[in-house]
Amino acid sequence: MSAIPSKISAPLHGSRGSLRWRIAISYAALLIGVLALAGGILVWRFQTILLQEAHARVEATMREIIAAAAPQSNPFGFVDASGTFAMLLGSNSLSTWESPSSFVQVDSAEGYPLAKTSNLGASIVPPNHSLTLASPSATRTVSIAGRPFLVLDHLLHSGRSSVIVHVAEPLDELNRTFAQARQAFAIVFALAIAAIVVLSFLLASQAIEPINRLSRAMREIGSDRLDRRLAWGRRNDEIGALAESFDDLLARLEEAFARERQFISDASHELKTPLTSINANAQMLLRWGDGDAAVREESLRTIVSESATLAEIVNGMLALAKADRGDDLPREPVSLAHVAGEAVRNAAQRAHEKALALTFEACKPSPVVLGDEHLLRQLASNLIDNAIKFTPSGGIAVRVGGDATHGWIEVEDTGTGIPEDELPHVFERFYRADRARSRDVPGTGLGLAIVRSIARVHGASVAAERASGGGTLVRATFALLAQPLTGPS
Repeated sequence: MSAIPSKISAPLHGSRGSLRWRIAISYAALLIGVLALAGGILVWRFQTILLQEAHARVEATMREIIAAAAPQSNPFGFVDASGTFAMLLGSNSLSTWESPSSFVQVDSAEGYPLAKTSNLGASIVPPNHSLTLASPSATRTVSIAGRPFLVLDHLLHSGRSSVIVHVAEPLDELNRTFAQARQAFAIVFALAIAAIVVLSFLLASQAIEPINRLSRAMREIGSDRLDRRLAWGRRNDEIGALAESFDDLLARLEEAFARERQFISDASHELKTPLTSINANAQMLLRWGDGDAAVREESLRTIVSESATLAEIVNGMLALAKADRGDDLPREPVSLAHVAGEAVRNAAQRAHEKALALTFEACKPSPVVLGDEHLLRQLASNLIDNAIKFTPSGGIAVRVGGDATHGWIEVEDTGTGIPEDELPHVFERFYRADRARSRDVPGTGLGLAIVRSIARVHGASVAAERASGGGTLVRATFALLAQPLTGPS
């Protein structure tokens, strides 16, 4: 059994580092992804706002130019006033809108430059031949003298004459701002990634450490150290709940190991006596059986008797094993009065041989429970047999009763009774309350243990107490299935 912890701990040890890294990488990837998305949205929104402001500036300049050239016309509309184009073609007039960030040029309808602000120098705004009366305005990005510009073009028409006004704003400063913003975000993003990776690893290590401690504790526990406990009751989180569950598992394992050790010890002790007797009598048969008829007959009788005892012990252990596998039992509605009545009839001859009065009382209608009829009959038979064995005189009363929620089978005898301090142990395997008479009373010491196992798999309880008039009262209590049925008396 001590090898089990090593088998459990090997996978834990092998996957411990990878689990830490998986948590750290997943957490870091999530944060980095969120940070990248948020940063990308912020940078995009920042660039969009600056571009919108640049568009707003060139549109405002264009509206001023059109309003100044044709006060009676609508902005971006047709021009009807006379002398409009002459005003636009004057360089001094265009200088009104000249600035380091504002460049103006007026072209003929064919795209030839007619006038421009002095800050354009020898450069010209490339013509836009896509403008029409139906679509007189357009915004574009062009390169002028190697510099990027945002250009708003507008077609002005008056009578049979038309001109095209270009308002341009350089984008190189704006692009430098974009580059600086992206560079700053890249630096911040790189630092954030480093911090996230380090913090993710630290957080993953902190989260995994209690599991590592639990793993180490599990490796230290073997079948000879099941009394150890983690005692992490102060942790009010999932790890604390896991440790508490592990302590509960250890407690159940310790109890199960103790029961199995006791069972093996008791079984070895119980089997040793009949086996020794059989072996001794077999040797007597080999030595003196042919010459002494009395020895042969006595030895054979003893072998038959001890073999029956062995068979009874084995059958009792098989019954216990079957009762312990409660999930495999076929279950159906069973009348407690019916199974108890059959058990009484089967035991009547044994009671008569000991001159004991065996009585049976059952309430009507009979309590009905869900279970295995054969095992419930064996439960009642074991209770009656146990009472017959330990009642030298008087009688045994078997009663079936019930109330609104529960039904019970109880057996009361007039024997010597069981001491109060031994009552909690009478349902243990191979336990006998009166050890001084254990060899004088037939049996294996498994009868009441089988009763307890059968009751347990049926969700019932069984208890023993001293009867009011002396002797012992044993009662098995079951939860009712449905409405009671009329059972045999």
